[in-house]
Amino acid sequence: MFWRNRLPDFVQRLTRYDLPLAISLWDGTRFALGHDPGVTLHIRDSIGLTRLLRPSLDRLGEAYVEGHIDVEGPLHTLIDGATRLASHALAPTGRYGRIRHMVRHSRKVDADAIAYHYDVANDFYRLWLDQEMIYSCAYFNRPNDTLEAAQVAKLDHILTKIRLRPGDRLLDIGCGWGALILRAVEKYGATAVGITLSQQQYELAKERIARAGLANRCEVHLTDYRDMTGKFDRITSIGMFEHVGLKHLRGYFTTLRHLLKDDGIVLNHGITSTDPESGETPWGGGRFIDRYVFPNGELPHISLALRELEAAGLETADVENLRRHYALTLDHWAQRFEANAEAIRRIAGEKRYRIWRVYLAGCAHGFRHGWMAIHQILATPYGHASSLPLTRNWMYAG
Repeated sequence: MFWRNRLPDFVQRLTRYDLPLAISLWDGTRFALGHDPGVTLHIRDSIGLTRLLRPSLDRLGEAYVEGHIDVEGPLHTLIDGATRLASHALAPTGRYGRIRHMVRHSRKVDADAIAYHYDVANDFYRLWLDQEMIYSCAYFNRPNDTLEAAQVAKLDHILTKIRLRPGDRLLDIGCGWGALILRAVEKYGATAVGITLSQQQYELAKERIARAGLANRCEVHLTDYRDMTGKFDRITSIGMFEHVGLKHLRGYFTTLRHLLKDDGIVLNHGITSTDPESGETPWGGGRFIDRYVFPNGELPHISLALRELEAAGLETADVENLRRHYALTLDHWAQRFEANAEAIRRIAGEKRYRIWRVYLAGCAHGFRHGWMAIHQILATPYGHASSLPLTRNWMYAG
């Protein structure tokens, strides 16, 4: 077999890098790529072997998801080893992947993509998110904060940043299961509207609002942000603009400006590329995410996001990079995911379990090593006097 005969040379070339990996073939043959491998890749067939010998994160991830490779050992060690394997084994064609500008983000395309990712089952997410089911980067005042404490801190950090006042009308775009709008009403005395494209999120958020007895001040709608009307004092968009598309960013921010009152404040919280050209996540990681996790997702560099925001008539007031916070958040999610593996398999099936296992551990590694970032952008309308204080101290007054 051609690929089988290539393996000894492949192993010999890579052992110099002392990778924490061992390779076990279906016939029992074993190779070590380092002196103390913590993870063994069990190659089940010739397809798995071909993926190994051309090892981008996309190919290795696909082989694991489709059952051509199995993994024995800690997943975080595997992600580290696989990244180093790909970087040493692949031709030096650049750190980042292709730049994607061609996705057509129609309402149907976006709704289908949201349904694929978020409508797995509420019980699936309940097994590894925090008690409030907040599926976005938490805010850690201390590295050892619990996930529950860090997620509540994130909600308060956002609502403090936008200076939410009693009686303010808040729009939350991509509201998830409703945690932010409920917090805005219960603690800050606002009225709140949340919108989502996920049927399951909508149903549970509506149920939570009714259970809290807040239906007269808090509401949720199953609708596209492009179909919203009215004016709001404050607007938040948390973990949503990754789905907008690079070519549609200006239209997205223009919609936010039209929905915002002239003396209003908007906060956009989203994942960004660390490639100045807005290229994909390195070493094939972006292709894996696009194929299996977030269809049609596109990450802008922060410079592109700011340029399009300003072109839409919004003035940047503050920018905060929460990259390290997201690494910690994903660590918590990945640990909870592993602890509930059997229940997750029962709900979502083996293939989706494998996809999400790679996704969570891989993203934790990616944020920790600066492959992606996540920024909160605070903005106000151009041409109007800003009510924001002169210093940033008020953001941390709570």
